[in-house]
This record gives sequence, C-alpha cells and structure tokens, in this order.
Amino acid sequence: MAGVVRLEPVDEANLESLLSVAAAEAEPSDVMPPVEAPAGWSHARREAFRNFHRASFDGLDGPNRTLMFAVCVGGEVVGMIRMTRCAAPGVVETGMWLGRSARGQGLGAAALRELLNTAAAAGMHSVVAETTPDNVGAVSVLRNCGAKLREEGGKVHAEISLDATPPAVG
Repeated sequence: MAGVVRLEPVDEANLESLLSVAAAEAEPSDVMPPVEAPAGWSHARREAFRNFHRASFDGLDGPNRTLMFAVCVGGEVVGMIRMTRCAAPGVVETGMWLGRSARGQGLGAAALRELLNTAAAAGMHSVVAETTPDNVGAVSVLRNCGAKLREEGGKVHAEISLDATPPAVG
C-alpha cells in the first residue's frame, strides 16, 4: 500500500468509502463518538457515522469548527484525519485513525505532515493532540512529526509549533 499520502476533504463523494474502511478495519469507538446503538457496525451506528462526518462539511468556519479529511493512498481511502479550531486563536486540535491494514507503514506520520502543511496554510501557528500512553502508534507519529509531548492525568498531550522548522521526512 506504499505511495503518496493525499488528504481529500470528506464529502458525499468519499463518505461511503470512508465508512467502508471504518466498518471493515476499525472499531466504532476508534473512529467516532459513542452512540446508543446495537454493538458493532449496526445500521444505526453507520447512520451516526455518516451524520458525524456530515456535521463537519462546513469546515473550520462551520458550526463544528472542524475540517475532516479522508487519508488517501494510491487512490484508496485508508483512514481519516481532522483539525478542529480551539478556543485560542491560531490553534487547531487534531485526531486521526487508519484502517488496520494501513497501520505501521509510516502513513500516519505522512498524513499528519500533510495536515500540518494545511493548518499552516490556513494561518494556524500550533496543532495540538491528545492520546493515551498505551496508544504507541499515535505517540510515535506525534513524536516523529516534532511534537512536544507531556504526560499528565493518564493522557499524553502533544503540541506541534508550525513556526518551527518542520522535521525532515523520513
């Protein structure tokens, strides 16, 4: 699956592909907020997934202040990365998920680097994230992309300054 990572804004054209990857290669709790629905990828949970993503179609200036991107490699959707405006001006928070078959190949770091470029182009100066210490993949991606990490209260808080020299691709 090696190839160039491209970010495409999530829209009706790629939403079903994103849902297909999520349902085949991820747990609902890894890719969307919890909903009251039968376990697994039930019809109700699939609808909630669609609605969750549609709520951000208006981007950073919309009501959810969130811009979601499908992570694409070789023309295939492999996951999602987003940025959400924070209360502090010029700061966005990010989160992402990749389907199981796309993990461990450097695609997460490549997607985050693309998002950092997009955030900088949108006038942001800082990108923050939060994960758990046991999410080794996320911690590694954040570290590889130049994040300053601190652990507090069972969470890992990350901050990437967009004013600093970006880390070398590698």
